[in-house]
Amino acid sequence: MLSSRNRHRLFEAGFRAVSALGADRWLAPAARGLGVILTFHHVRPEREAANAYAPNRLLSITPDFLDRTLRELDARGFEVIGLDAVPERLAAPGDRPPFAVLTFDDGYRDNLEHAAPVLRRHGAPWTLFVTGDFADQHGRLWWIELERAVARLDRVRIPVGTGSLDLPARSPQEKILAFEAVYRDLRGGTEDRLLDGIAALCREAGFEPGQVAADLCLSWDELRALARDPMLTIGAHTCSHPMLAKHDAATASREIGQGRARIEAELGRPVRHLSYPVGDPTSAGPREFALGRELGFSTAVTTRPGHLFGAHAGHLHALPRVSVNGCHQSRAALKGLLSGVPFLAWNRGRRLNVA
Repeated sequence: MLSSRNRHRLFEAGFRAVSALGADRWLAPAARGLGVILTFHHVRPEREAANAYAPNRLLSITPDFLDRTLRELDARGFEVIGLDAVPERLAAPGDRPPFAVLTFDDGYRDNLEHAAPVLRRHGAPWTLFVTGDFADQHGRLWWIELERAVARLDRVRIPVGTGSLDLPARSPQEKILAFEAVYRDLRGGTEDRLLDGIAALCREAGFEPGQVAADLCLSWDELRALARDPMLTIGAHTCSHPMLAKHDAATASREIGQGRARIEAELGRPVRHLSYPVGDPTSAGPREFALGRELGFSTAVTTRPGHLFGAHAGHLHALPRVSVNGCHQSRAALKGLLSGVPFLAWNRGRRLNVA
């Protein structure tokens, strides 16, 4: 199995090959849809470049790269619009340029500090998906907890069946391999096991789980100040950021509905859009798409990759997005992603990717 570092090297080589061949231009008419929803997480100055162990680097881009993304969108003729406009643009596209929507998941403080000034300078509308527990400053950002725990430990052990996973974690490379092994094992099981396993590693590493949100996420007071921006749409990202498909229907419905209600009560504004946490097929599927529709959201977004086509007008609660990956902060990667070429297998409506 390829390590994440080698996978990213292959992806970057692919992006560069597409760019060198000009395929991002000549294949775009066949590959690109009516528009694209872009996914971002952290936006902050590069602090990880010198750190060989940074397994969540893919979730972080620099303010300069966000600026470059907006300039590339403009150069390629995209119109940046808000999520509210997406249903109409899919149902009645007319003779209009392709559109792009900018979405930011989880509610990180660096979105206020570093993303908002760039977006404001470009006059770009954007959507921030907020998780209630993170705004309460006590939620479990377990992927960051795992990264921090492994960073502090020299050996990583978790129970697996009747045995255990026991890995050295002294060098950066050993830490990367340990992180990936634990992540892969825990993601394949129940969410309770994942949270309990990472909580145990946190305590072994000398800190309590649930502290990361206060370090990294916007509080309700900060969100109230940010919400005054007329270019910002606030969306729901559940109460506690669970992988919804791993839970029963009542829990999933409660997480989605109460997550929205909490935001509306705290910020005094309607919430019309939903982002499924994690958002891949193991975390959100047809049941969750139906819940988003039944609970009255205008749209709901996944992390399944792809551009948007007219047929998505009938699947507004299972919309794909394209992740702007912090491991690929290059113009070649941007050109490829915006062209739709990497998603040609299901773009052009051949595959809506909603099953």
